[in-house]
Amino acid sequence: MCPRVLLSLTGRGLPDKPIESSRNMAGNSRKEEPYLGAMPGRSWALRVDPDDRIGAGRRKSEGKSGSKTGSKSAKTRRPGFFARMFGGSSRGAKPDKGDQKGEKKGRKQSDAPRDTARRRRPRRRSIIGGMVYWGFVLSIWGVIGTTGIVAYHASKLPPIDQLAVPRRPPNIAILAADGSLLANRGDTGGPAIRLRDLPPYLPKAFIAIEDRRFHSHWGIDLVGIARAVWNNVARRGGGLQGGSTLTQQLAKNLFLTQERTASRKIQEAILSVWLEQKYSKDQILQLYLNRVYFGSGAYGVEAAAQRYFGHSASHVSLAEAAMLAGLMKAPVRYAPNRNPQAAEARAALVLTAMAQEGHITESMAKVALASPAKAKRNGGSGSINYAADFVMDRLDQILGAFDHDLVVETTISTSMQSQAEKALAHALDKYGKKYRVSQGAFVAMDPNGSIRALVGGRDYGSSQFNRAVAAKRQPGSAFKPFVYLTALERGLNPDSRRVDGPVNIRGWRPENSNRKYYGNVTLTRALALSLNTVAVRLALELGPSAVANTARRLGVHSPLKKNASLALGTSEVNLLEMTGAYSVFANGGIGVEPYVIVRVRRASARGRGRVIYNHRYNASGRVIAPKYVAMMNSMMQETLLTGTARRAELPGWQAAGKTGTTQDYRDAWFIGYTSRIVAGVWLGNDDSKPTRKASGGNLPVLIWSDFMRQALAKEQRERLPTGIWRDPATDNRPPPVPPALIGSKPQFVAKRSNDRSQPMTINPAGQAIATPRGSVNRGNDLLPPAPIGNANRKRSIPRADRSLLDRMLGG
Repeated sequence: MCPRVLLSLTGRGLPDKPIESSRNMAGNSRKEEPYLGAMPGRSWALRVDPDDRIGAGRRKSEGKSGSKTGSKSAKTRRPGFFARMFGGSSRGAKPDKGDQKGEKKGRKQSDAPRDTARRRRPRRRSIIGGMVYWGFVLSIWGVIGTTGIVAYHASKLPPIDQLAVPRRPPNIAILAADGSLLANRGDTGGPAIRLRDLPPYLPKAFIAIEDRRFHSHWGIDLVGIARAVWNNVARRGGGLQGGSTLTQQLAKNLFLTQERTASRKIQEAILSVWLEQKYSKDQILQLYLNRVYFGSGAYGVEAAAQRYFGHSASHVSLAEAAMLAGLMKAPVRYAPNRNPQAAEARAALVLTAMAQEGHITESMAKVALASPAKAKRNGGSGSINYAADFVMDRLDQILGAFDHDLVVETTISTSMQSQAEKALAHALDKYGKKYRVSQGAFVAMDPNGSIRALVGGRDYGSSQFNRAVAAKRQPGSAFKPFVYLTALERGLNPDSRRVDGPVNIRGWRPENSNRKYYGNVTLTRALALSLNTVAVRLALELGPSAVANTARRLGVHSPLKKNASLALGTSEVNLLEMTGAYSVFANGGIGVEPYVIVRVRRASARGRGRVIYNHRYNASGRVIAPKYVAMMNSMMQETLLTGTARRAELPGWQAAGKTGTTQDYRDAWFIGYTSRIVAGVWLGNDDSKPTRKASGGNLPVLIWSDFMRQALAKEQRERLPTGIWRDPATDNRPPPVPPALIGSKPQFVAKRSNDRSQPMTINPAGQAIATPRGSVNRGNDLLPPAPIGNANRKRSIPRADRSLLDRMLGG
């Protein structure tokens, strides 16, 4: 610190008072003092203060601070940046302690004006400046905080360089025999479709109602978010609104769950920005239209168009496009097949938005509003889904796992499927309560094993359990043809006789359904009347194992209990395998395996994809000799003519079959066939409760007849394949009729014709060839039986078969 000099100023008009001048080492004056040299004519007396002498001690205030801080204590800190910017003083600039003490002492010697100026307060900061200041500070901290939050949630996602759009789950398009679409299976419910294959107004409908600034934002629409927040605060629009863009919705569907949390929304925003950087707008829009959920199990616009309107998305109308776009807000609430009024109202909003955005003209909007879209309605219970489920089960067995879209061509006939569904539903609706029957199943196939119709229950919507395939029930008397076929192959023939009478097998006493006995009867008559005692006697005579082997040879794969009751159908089987086994009688003795898939190929947008599976006709070869086929067909014709299935009505067609009824009327079966179609019916209850005497001869026969009349209406009539098993030269009599009950009138009259027209032979191609009379067919030659005669024509009963009372009275 420089020495301080006290100058005594004496002069006229000035006080005789010392003036203090203090300078630092840099020569800068601490305080503004009068310049002494500017006062001429004055006398000065110089006096030196003892403290400023050489070697004198330092002032106490300076001695405490030390020499190192001496230069710093004389300085004051400059005002801060923000203080200088906004006109405020720096409150943080403080002098050194030594300077403070010196200033206090100096103020005692200063005059009043200078003391007043020293105490002047600093200027206050303006309100606007403070707001700007704190706003700037908060903005910086907000950016820092937001960056940290984004970085934290981004760390929860996979690395960007490893991020990729997941592959769309494969779709399986199931086609009918005529190439029409039956159903789509897979997680999506429909195939993907290209954006250029859609009508232009379809994607524009989604943009208009979901994301109007889709082509201008970069994944996040800040304007849309602000509008949604404002509307939600003001409670406008009738409910909460969202500000998610199409890109954000796509990101949610591709990568995230449906939970509504702040973390998920942040990750959604991050992924949407990544999608915008990775893909073009058209690619994002195409991904969106193929991935979003439209309700009713449909993912993607193609699946939704097929589900709701019955045709491809490439052919939707403007009204249908608006209705599809309206589903995005709430797929369940606005589903056109469930709530058509709400769907139409939502579609009207979409059309209005499209007109406002200029995507369509006002006239186009008015036309669409005048004729709103209508969802297709199923013609019945949707039984085609039973067939589609069965196709998927078989597809898993054929291909196993696959990761690409497939097209499966099947044998299902849409007309036959509809006819089978209607016949079953009509009978259950009309007679279900009367017979206490709640469920049923139906299977129809060609004699070569190709399945044409499959109905697994009364209503697929209420129960998806496929009773035609998965349910195993006792077939009852429908199993008896395997017993009689075994007997024929062991040397018997349709004219062979057995006694219908009481049977006692270690306490088990099987009886006929009407608790009556017919005495000595032919095998033909026993099968037509479904006599239980004769079937049991044959099973014991032949051995249950032989009967089980015959059934297995014809295609019954279910486990069979090899005991005497097997003849009465006590082992459980399913309807499909039983119908397939009967097809052997219809096709002339060739074993078949029922099948439904003809071809499988990869789906391709450019045309037919590569074929990866072709069905090969894998027949088991001949499993029944032709003569036994002829015998069985002639025997089972009697079931429809004089037996338990007399209610079957199929004018002009030669048909055969067998009824089946289980104990306490729990199950009712009928399986019948012509040369064209084999069909089986089962009726009962899922809980196996007894019905009210629903037997194979009443309700199942009515369903079968109803279906067959429609299915065969346009088919060319052909006879069943039969061969000559009786020598026509030596035996011109009709087969003998079993005697009636003793003491009662005959209850059944055979329906025969005396037509002696030239016999015909059916070649392997199914064509009829004339055979000279008197010749004998051998080997594979097939001879059809006599045509169906007049139902009212009676035939005489041979004298040997008449009862004693009839012979005595000459009857």
